[in-house]
Amino acid sequence: MNGFFQLGKILIVLGLVIAGVGLLFALGGKIPWIGRLPGDIYIKRKNFTFYFPLATSLLISIILTLIFMLFRRK
Repeated sequence: MNGFFQLGKILIVLGLVIAGVGLLFALGGKIPWIGRLPGDIYIKRKNFTFYFPLATSLLISIILTLIFMLFRRK
């Protein structure tokens, strides 16, 4: 019985994560600051463009860490 409860809990969290990622993709273009934070690396030359969203990646990582810490606590 306890195994099914844990599996159900895992599936709920996984579903919420997938829904959150889907929402981010759907609204990603409408949020003007995402991907354009100070600290994101953007280099454009004649024949070359390089973009590395360093600050955006760190921000998303911190937010996800906080969310997962909330789910981990019992």
